[in-house]
Amino acid sequence: MVPGIRKAFNESFTEQQYEAFLKDLHSKYPGAIEFRLSETPVFVDKEFAAKMIDACEHIIDVITDPDYKKMTDAAIPPNEYVPNETDRCEMLCFDFGICWNEDKQPEPRLVEMQGFPTLFGFQVYYPDLFREYFPIPENYSQYLNGHTHDSYLKLLKEVIVDDVPVENTILLEIKPHEQKTRIDFYLTQEYTGIQPVCITDLIQEGKDLYYLRDGKKTAVKRIYNRVIFDELLAKKEALGKYCDITQHLNVQWVPHPNWFYRISKYTLPFLNHPYVPTTYFLNEIKQIPSDLENYVLKPLFSFAGQGVLIDVTKEDIEKINDPHNWILQRKVEYAAIIETPDEPAKAEIRIMYVWKKGWDRPQPVINLARLSKGKMIGVNYNKNKQWVGGSTCFIER
Repeated sequence: MVPGIRKAFNESFTEQQYEAFLKDLHSKYPGAIEFRLSETPVFVDKEFAAKMIDACEHIIDVITDPDYKKMTDAAIPPNEYVPNETDRCEMLCFDFGICWNEDKQPEPRLVEMQGFPTLFGFQVYYPDLFREYFPIPENYSQYLNGHTHDSYLKLLKEVIVDDVPVENTILLEIKPHEQKTRIDFYLTQEYTGIQPVCITDLIQEGKDLYYLRDGKKTAVKRIYNRVIFDELLAKKEALGKYCDITQHLNVQWVPHPNWFYRISKYTLPFLNHPYVPTTYFLNEIKQIPSDLENYVLKPLFSFAGQGVLIDVTKEDIEKINDPHNWILQRKVEYAAIIETPDEPAKAEIRIMYVWKKGWDRPQPVINLARLSKGKMIGVNYNKNKQWVGGSTCFIER
C-alpha cells in the first residue's frame, strides 16, 4: 500500500523477530490467543484512509437519520427484541476490502458493518507490542482521529463504563473463557476494570441482575454486551439454564443488542456511495441479474460469516425459502496487493468507531486488519499459509 515502507519492512523482517514477538505476545495471558496473527501489518497512507472514512461518514449520515430506526425495525427478529433500547450505538465497525479501481489504483469497498464491539482492547496491546519488535514509522499509528494510547484508553473506559461504578459493569458473553477472542476480554478487564461474565452465571432476582465478584454477590447495572443470539441459540442445549436477556431488566446496555441487527447487512441496500457495492434485498429483486458471477449471496444474520455463497447460481437463489432474510450484493474483488515473501496477500480493514454520550455522531478511533491468500478472509481459506491472519493498519498521521 505504501511501496517504500513495504519494501523496507519486508527486507528487514526475520523469522526470529516474529517468533520473539509472538512469544512476548502470548506471555501476558498464556493460551488466550487461538487465532493466527500475521507477520506483517498493513501500511495505509492518508489518502486511502480518507476514502474509508468518507464511506463510513456516509453510512453514519444514514444511521443518524431520524427515520433510521423505523427503516430497520424489521431487521430485529421478534423473539430476539430486547427492551430499553438506547438512542445510539456506542460501538460500531465498518469492514473494507482493498480492491483495484479501473485505473489500477487501490480503493476501499465496504463488505460488512456491525453495531457490535469487536477487538477494542486487543487492538491496543497487539500493535503497541508489534512496534517494539519491528520498524514502524513514527508518523504511522493504529489510532485514528488524533488519538494516542492514553487518550484512547481513557475514552474506551468512558464509553464502556460511563458513570456506573466499575464493579457494577460487566462484560457479558457466552462461555467467555472458551471464546477464541478471550484475549480481548482479559485486556478489556485490565484496561477498564470490568469482569467477563458468562450468561449462565447471571443471578436474576425479579428485574435485577447480580454476579459474583471476588466471591461477593454484586449488582449488575451496566452490560458491555458480547452476546450474539445466533451463537446463543446454537449452544442453547449445551448451556442449560441461562438468563433470558430479552426480558425487561434493570440494566443499561452498551451497545444495546438491538443495534447488532440494525447496523448490519440489513442497512446495505439503503446506502449509495462509490465505495459501497450495490446491494439488494433478495425478496425485492424482480429479475435475477444475468451476470450472477459478479454477485455474492449472504444471509442477513449469521454467526462468523456462515452461509455466504460466493459462486451464486440461479438454482441457489430459487432454493431459498426465506428471501426476506437474504441479500444479493455486488461482489467485492479483493486485490492481491500486500507483497510477501511468496505470493501477495489480500487485506480487509475494519474501521472502529465509538459514540460517547453527548456526541452528535460517532467518531473513528482505532482499526484492525486481516490478511488472506485464499478466496475469502478467514481461517478456513488460509490453512498452511504464511503472512496471513489477524493484523492492524498503521495509518499515516
